Amino acid sequence: MAIRIPRVLQSSKQILRQAKLLSSSSSSSLDVPKGYLAVYVGEQKMKRFVVPVSYLNQPSFQDLLRKAEEKFGFDHPMGGLTIPCSEEIFIELASRFN
Repeated sequence: MAIRIPRVLQSSKQILRQAKLLSSSSSSSLDVPKGYLAVYVGEQKMKRFVVPVSYLNQPSFQDLLRKAEEKFGFDHPMGGLTIPCSEEIFIELASRFN
């Protein structure tokens, strides 16, 4: 029996590259790997990112979630978790998580 050890240490660039690849595919829940979640980011035009669930532990990501709750409550217009910030700010924050 083989034991598969996941690669835990990925650079934020690798994660964002994977997210961009996944964001270009269809938006069904089937294309979100285990241990990740899809979020929609943007102020006018929303872009879909697939990020590790470990981001939920990051204080700056939690701040974004609070802002999303203030703006949308639990009724997100995209049908998924919507983060009300610019794509550039989100990418900058995500690069600090690793």
